[in-house]
Amino acid sequence: MNPVVVAVAITGSVPRKKDNPAVPILPSEQIESTHEAFAAGATLAHIHVRNDDETPSSDPERFARVQEGIRKHCPGMIVQFSTGGRGRDPSARGSSLYLKPDMASLSTGSVNFPTIVYENSAALVETLATSMKADGIRPEIEIFDLSHLHGARRLIETGLIDARPHVQFVMGVKNAMPADEHVLDILLGELRRLIPKATWTAAGIGRHQAEVMGWALARGADAVRTGLEDNIRIDRTRLARSNAELVTIAGEAVARHGRRVATAAEARSLLGIAG
Repeated sequence: MNPVVVAVAITGSVPRKKDNPAVPILPSEQIESTHEAFAAGATLAHIHVRNDDETPSSDPERFARVQEGIRKHCPGMIVQFSTGGRGRDPSARGSSLYLKPDMASLSTGSVNFPTIVYENSAALVETLATSMKADGIRPEIEIFDLSHLHGARRLIETGLIDARPHVQFVMGVKNAMPADEHVLDILLGELRRLIPKATWTAAGIGRHQAEVMGWALARGADAVRTGLEDNIRIDRTRLARSNAELVTIAGEAVARHGRRVATAAEARSLLGIAG
């Protein structure tokens, strides 16, 4: 059975304790929640950090504390920093890359979000990609629109990223790309035409998490993504108890599709990351 990387996005920039008390905010909470998710089968942790008042933060010291804790308690787990822009000064979005996480997210174009324009100028994208290359950090290319695949292709052509990036399709954000199975097929066709060596995954936001995961697994995705950043509920009637509960559900979906959850070593091999 082909292994599948289970990525857990533990916090994000949006959900608060008032939305779900399980959302981990403080570095100590994030480390504990990630450790639980690792024990449940997650081998990639996507990290945002927050200020004590729960607002988004770019504080390198907080990123460093979370990274140190994950590396101590979750041997081999891939640490991926967010360079996302919601609530963060563009000039600070790459400020923690000097800490050399295994991976970092890289959005390759701008897009509408529910209440803001998520702005990723060509200059900012190139700056972030340059920093990642210099520090040996593998990018995860975040695709919010078809044009963003072409932006990733341009980065390959200029040598800022290699020909085998990890690509994530983000589906279900209001005003951006819908969670539509036909749209995923279009995106996959374009990915295979433009970046044929890429590994890939798809993230469904909110109530779309489970269905997008199923579509991805049915199409042979290399990874799936879950976690409280994207979805705070199990169903309409119940909040998720933890990131670990969502990881367990993802593992069950992987098994239903005749595959198995990747070990940490397998996840690193699949995504081209040194052990």
